[in-house]
Amino acid sequence: MARFKKVETNIKDVIIIENEPFFDNRGYFYETYNKKEYEQIGIKKEFIQDNQSMSSKGVLRGLHFQINFPQAKLLRCIYGEVFDVCVDLRKGSSTFGQYVSTILSEKNHKEFYIPEGFAHGFLVLSDKAVFSYKVTDYYHSNDEGGIIWNDQDINIDWPIQNDFILSFSNKDTKWGSFKEYLKNYN
Repeated sequence: MARFKKVETNIKDVIIIENEPFFDNRGYFYETYNKKEYEQIGIKKEFIQDNQSMSSKGVLRGLHFQINFPQAKLLRCIYGEVFDVCVDLRKGSSTFGQYVSTILSEKNHKEFYIPEGFAHGFLVLSDKAVFSYKVTDYYHSNDEGGIIWNDQDINIDWPIQNDFILSFSNKDTKWGSFKEYLKNYN
């Protein structure tokens, strides 16, 4: 019996994976990745690099995508809590321009699988968060694109409260709109 429970989303091929740790008096243990079992739930990608970031509450990273070297991603939050989101940018997709979001945290042990062809971003909800993800291609710094996080056409329902202070990198405040993306890449 598989340890990983596949949860379908409203966008084909975007998957939330639920995982139950084994708890005892020492703490807990669980596998975060098992190639054979992931293949059984439909994730048959070869991950070639692991990445990790740490961010403080209110940091929003995204919405990023790779132009010529797209990456599938397998994401999880190993400390804290994040609101994670992906936007379908696959040409010809019936859900083009739509998004899926989920909460990833150290407590819920969920993982989020995003195939190639999506923009990705996340917002840190806890005081700090450590975010870990596997990717299927190397990062190419000259190949990155983005869409502004608060684009009105995509209309992501970010869980932002009035007292939240958002922190961005300079590039994340300068990304264009979804309409600009359509002009430049379609």
